[in-house]
Amino acid sequence: MADDETTRAARLLDAQAKAVRLFAEIEKRGLVAPGQGERAVSDRVRDLANELFGTTRHWHKRIVRSGPNTLAPYKENPPDRVIGADDIVFADFGPIFEEYEADFGRTFVLGDDPVKRRLRDDLPKVFSAGKRFFESHPDITGKALYAEVERLADGLGWELGGWHAGHLVGEFPHEKIDGADTESYITPANDTPLRRTDKARRHCHWILEIHLVDREHGFGGFYEELLTL
Repeated sequence: MADDETTRAARLLDAQAKAVRLFAEIEKRGLVAPGQGERAVSDRVRDLANELFGTTRHWHKRIVRSGPNTLAPYKENPPDRVIGADDIVFADFGPIFEEYEADFGRTFVLGDDPVKRRLRDDLPKVFSAGKRFFESHPDITGKALYAEVERLADGLGWELGGWHAGHLVGEFPHEKIDGADTESYITPANDTPLRRTDKARRHCHWILEIHLVDREHGFGGFYEELLTL
């Protein structure tokens, strides 16, 4: 079992490393640019993942959102929007690499708006502080981690944009993520420990998902990656 868990962890980390490379190429190639439609950018990222890794499947819908669309939580489907010259844009992709899921999100700022830049820069700070809190509390529940992420966001002057701050991740297709199954999410309704085993007695692995919004200025930002590894 120990060897199996070591292999699973290594495969999840490898999938994330590929996602990191994919997003580095997105920036290097300037795929997020003014005048481009969100769906067109999403399709180019899909094609880039195929070019780099032969990836043709994504375990959740591909998301590129800009401007006011960045306020929308995951389940919403705002209309396609053309990216502007001074926009904030985030991308959220779940590519499948060799049957293991990655879930990775980053935010891009076009232009010099100081509030948008501060939001972009605060996202990894909230993520890192949330991960440290998780690591220092062995019996932490989904409810407790959500509350801490919410506290961190509020301390920097932002709101959380969704009803959860992360979810299970694993082999594809991973154990069903159901909106009614609160134990699959880092959410206020989840009183179960995040460090537990699944039905197959494997360690549960989690994504920490930070969606910060500024409703006054009408935009948000997004950052996510593995929490447990």
